[in-house]
Amino acid sequence: MRVPFIKMHGLGNDFVVLDARENALPALDTSRAAAIADRHEGIGCDQLILLEPSKSADFRMRIFNQDGSEVGACGNATRAVALLHGEEARIETAGGLLSASPSDGGASVDMGAPRFDWDAIPLAYPMDTLSMPVGWEMLEDPGAVNVGNPHVIFFVEDTDAVPLDRIGPDIENDPLFPERVNVNLATIESRSRIRLRVWERGAGLTRACGTGACATAVHAMRRKLVDSPVIVALPGGDLEIAWEPGGTIQMTGPATESFRGSFEWDDYA
Repeated sequence: MRVPFIKMHGLGNDFVVLDARENALPALDTSRAAAIADRHEGIGCDQLILLEPSKSADFRMRIFNQDGSEVGACGNATRAVALLHGEEARIETAGGLLSASPSDGGASVDMGAPRFDWDAIPLAYPMDTLSMPVGWEMLEDPGAVNVGNPHVIFFVEDTDAVPLDRIGPDIENDPLFPERVNVNLATIESRSRIRLRVWERGAGLTRACGTGACATAVHAMRRKLVDSPVIVALPGGDLEIAWEPGGTIQMTGPATESFRGSFEWDDYA
């Protein structure tokens, strides 16, 4: 069975998109998703995106990380899919219903309302998610936000001075986070700009993480460190994040189609 795909990226966070809205595909499981995402023996991507019909929205988006695990949200992929769709759309995801509008070279996405309750992150036991009394080596006093998937955020003087590739896996898999966690290291550069690096759950170090940018911006606003909107500068480029308490998060940034191709479904069994 020959299957077409579209390779896309948002600020270097790259995706293989399978569009099954009109022509259904066989069931996609963890091992096949990981095989397709493998950068050495597969097509290669940070996330595999599967588009399907939806009864509650314009279409459904399923998101598989590089290790094949399915997750609830991906901000960069949502912008890419909005660009591919070509018009305003309501998108069903496991993390909730999103609204996206394509713009010149990218898209704006309503990422929904952030969640702060400890059991909504989720954490293993109750604590204040605005200032968590935990730490790992030099990283202390984090906050936690769920924006369709779980994030923990640390503010540091210099994001590049922290060995995130070494500490990230320990935090991601700490028992405090029953569903694992995305790890964000942020440096506040001004009231209008944050510099950010992200260790992404199931994918590792990434050039950009849309939900990480949203979670970090919201947490910085809750701590009154920045104003809305704020620019979040990631290794792959900048995103603009706007949020007011009680409202939903608005994310705006670029997305790009890289190329198209096809593969044999059974090659990645």
